[in-house]
Amino acid sequence: MNKNAVLALMLALVMPFAGYYLVKYYSKDAVHMPARYFLPDRVVQSEKNGKTVTDTIWHQVKNIEFTNQLGKKVSLDDLKGKILVINFFFTRCPSICPGLTRSMKRLQDSFLKNDSIVQFISISVDPEHDSVPLLRKFADRYNANHDTWWFVTGNKKDIYDFAFNELKASLTDTHVDTAFLHTENFYLLDSSRVVRGWFNGFDTLKQAELVRDIPLLMLEKNKKAPSIFREFIPILPVIFIAIGIVLVTVLIFTRQKIKQEKQ
Repeated sequence: MNKNAVLALMLALVMPFAGYYLVKYYSKDAVHMPARYFLPDRVVQSEKNGKTVTDTIWHQVKNIEFTNQLGKKVSLDDLKGKILVINFFFTRCPSICPGLTRSMKRLQDSFLKNDSIVQFISISVDPEHDSVPLLRKFADRYNANHDTWWFVTGNKKDIYDFAFNELKASLTDTHVDTAFLHTENFYLLDSSRVVRGWFNGFDTLKQAELVRDIPLLMLEKNKKAPSIFREFIPILPVIFIAIGIVLVTVLIFTRQKIKQEKQ
């Protein structure tokens, strides 16, 4: 084997490792996932293969039941695996609610081709007045998709407990009135019902962030259910080496064949 072939073989062995670690290093922080803003419920430590493993248990928004604009009983448990975008409104609101609803409509339109990944929920803060027919009329006014955008009513105490204790509405909007909930925020929940952000419905930059964060959450890797790609990462160097050896072998045989033809 001549010097060129030896050098090519060495490069084939070294470059896959170098490429693998460069990709791993530079891609680690390439995508910044939406943060978890609230303090975790608890931190649990356990032993795994002789090592202490720390798991952070983030606050998961509890289930709540509603009646939607079609008169159907629905709950958050019906939406397992989906990203949720939630806001609060009431049908006779003369000020911010129409504008917020138009913003939500634009969000829904942004995901027309991927409407299975996200559910939009507008919760009435005046459930004693907002009957199912009024919710249906309000939804139709904005051409809402009744399957992927719910306008819901329910028990007022449950709704307010949900807003203030689960979504932390008074923390995300310090000016909110606890007696009558009226906020401009949209709340983003991941598929585990962990709050991943809140976005002002009248701020176009914040709305653009929300549109960006929804698919990011769908791509988020779940450590308990790793992706197929993640399973291949540890053996990528072996795969690259095999490819390199094949290429070098082909190169050597090609050079030998050329020499034989010249002779």
